[in-house]
Amino acid sequence: MATNKERLLDVQNLETQFRTEEGILRAVDRVSFHLNKGETLGIVGESGCGKSITAKSLMNLVPQPRGKIVGGKIMYYGRSEPMDIASYHHNSSEMRTIRGNEISMIFQEPMTSLNPVFTVGNQLMEAVMLHQKVGKREAKQRAIEMLAKVGISTPEKRIDRFPHEFSGGMRQRAMIAMALSCNPHLLIADEPTTALDVTVEAQILNLMLDLQDEMGMAIIMITHDLGVIAGIATRVVVMYAGWVVEMATTEDIFYSPKHPYTKALLQSIPKIGNRERLLSIPGTVPDLNNLERGWCYFAPRCPHAMDICRQKEPPLIDDNGGHAVKCWLWDKEFVGQQNDEHPAEEQAKTAEEQTH
Repeated sequence: MATNKERLLDVQNLETQFRTEEGILRAVDRVSFHLNKGETLGIVGESGCGKSITAKSLMNLVPQPRGKIVGGKIMYYGRSEPMDIASYHHNSSEMRTIRGNEISMIFQEPMTSLNPVFTVGNQLMEAVMLHQKVGKREAKQRAIEMLAKVGISTPEKRIDRFPHEFSGGMRQRAMIAMALSCNPHLLIADEPTTALDVTVEAQILNLMLDLQDEMGMAIIMITHDLGVIAGIATRVVVMYAGWVVEMATTEDIFYSPKHPYTKALLQSIPKIGNRERLLSIPGTVPDLNNLERGWCYFAPRCPHAMDICRQKEPPLIDDNGGHAVKCWLWDKEFVGQQNDEHPAEEQAKTAEEQTH
């Protein structure tokens, strides 16, 4: 286990809820994971599973007043003294100091994140002047340097252009330049390549890895694309309906997945040369407004669902090697009880299902 000197972020039982007309929506439900300095962590799952709200919670940017962090801790070790981000008011001076300066975020769609009435340069300079306490001339020079660093040609001219004068790939590069202008300890990238074609996507991902090596920052990559995760992350968190259902190294997730949801996600990836029909996960992500604790949220879509899955919430089981899974199939005590009640043929079938 990493020491506090190696650890940058430690999320413990984080709960983020929204008050809606239908009731309380548990967008993030007792989520726990950690991030080490310089590491790349991937967070994956279908739309609506809680990935983006988890990211906004880490920045204490949950939409107010309906949204609120109601439980858990977000321990940040990027300063001399650890601080719990979840305990601060979202608009406190401490949070304004951290956002954009020590923890930065790239949002899904750069066209909606960049202000259309200001030049790209003005928006870059604003972040630098706010956090680095420098003058306008020095901030402009820093902005030009960052645009050049992210691969935008003739940055001296383009710094005075408006966002609509940039292509999609260039806008995303400008967003990366803005996020990295203050040399943050952590970059949170929320679906940063969703609207880009595959060529530009590869360029953006390679750019992020190069800048990570150069600046020594940690990255949290949030995406529904497991192909992106395979090429950039060292560890992966799989989310479903606000839960962490599996967490392991990237290699273990791809070659030794344990949770039925993770397996289904992997089986739905197109493969070159595969002529068979792609597997689709039946049903949809459940309505978070109508969920009640006390059972497995994936049970209605799971091919291995048992009676206990509809009666009791599965525990998050860690194999002590860093691979954790939230599924009754991997609870040794429960499986042992089942094997005592079943004949040998059914025991063999259950064991086979667990390994595939």
